[in-house]
Amino acid sequence: MKTPKRLLPLVEEGLIDEVMRQLMSGKEATVYVVRCGDDIRCAKVYKDANERSFHQAVAYQEGRRVKNSRQARAMEKGTRYGRKMAEEVWQNAEVDALYRLAAAGVRVPTPYICFEGVLLMELVTDAEGNAAPRLNDVELTQERALAFHAALLQQVILMLCAGVIHGDLSEYNILVDEHGPVIIDLPQAIDAAGSSVAAGMLERDVDNLRNFFAVAAPELAGTQYGKEIWKLYEAGLLAPGVALTGHVAAPTTVADVGAVIHEIELARLEEEDRVRRKMEMQG
Repeated sequence: MKTPKRLLPLVEEGLIDEVMRQLMSGKEATVYVVRCGDDIRCAKVYKDANERSFHQAVAYQEGRRVKNSRQARAMEKGTRYGRKMAEEVWQNAEVDALYRLAAAGVRVPTPYICFEGVLLMELVTDAEGNAAPRLNDVELTQERALAFHAALLQQVILMLCAGVIHGDLSEYNILVDEHGPVIIDLPQAIDAAGSSVAAGMLERDVDNLRNFFAVAAPELAGTQYGKEIWKLYEAGLLAPGVALTGHVAAPTTVADVGAVIHEIELARLEEEDRVRRKMEMQG
C-alpha cells in the first residue's frame, strides 16, 4: 500500500521497511501492520488532539509532570508550544506505561520506539500468526468468560501494584492471543498515586470487565471487585495473586453526593463512547 504521510519519516530513517496494511482506526490512533527487517510489527499513528474524541482529557492528565519548567508553564497556558508539549506527554505516557507494565509482568505489547508521533511496537498475533482479535470479537463460553475475567483481574492488580491504572479498560482494548488476554491502548494511563480520580477510574475499569463477562457468566453480575481491589491497595495489602471475594462491606459513612454525580457522569460518557465505538466497527 502507499505509505501514509505520517509514516514517511520512519521509512526515511530506516525504522520501517514496508507498510503492509492498515490494521484498525480508532478514537485516538490509526494502526498499521509494518515490516521492520525480518520482523512484522505494528505502527500506531496518534491522531492530533482536535481529531481525538477521548473524554475527560484533564482528568487523565492529572499527575503527569514535565521536568522543564518552561514546558510546564506553556502547557498550563495552552500556548502552541504548550499544546505540542502536551501531545508529546500524551504519546510518551503510553511508551512509559508499556515499559513499566511489561517489567511488572503485565501482558502488554512490547514497545520498540516512539518517533514523530508514531509508536512502533509488537504485533500481537493468534496461534496462526494472524493479528489477534479484540476480546469483543471472541466467542465466549461461560467457562472461558470466567477464566478470562479472573486473568484480567490479576492483570489489573499487577498494574496497580506497579502504580498504573489503565483508565479506559474494556473489551475494545483487550486482544486475545493464543495464551489469553493482552491489554492495549495506554496513552490515558493514570498514575495511581498522583490522581484524585484514581479510585473511580480503577473501579470503572473493573466494572467494565464485569459487565462484559457477565453476559456469558451471569454469576459475575453484582460483584464488586473494583472496590475490593482499591480497598486492599489503600490498606497496603494488595499483592500479585491475592485472593479476591468480589464483595466488600457496606460503607458506614455519609455518601459523598458530589462523587456520586461525578461517577454518574463518567458512566454516561462511557456509554456514549461504547455506542460510538460499536457504530464505528459496524461502519
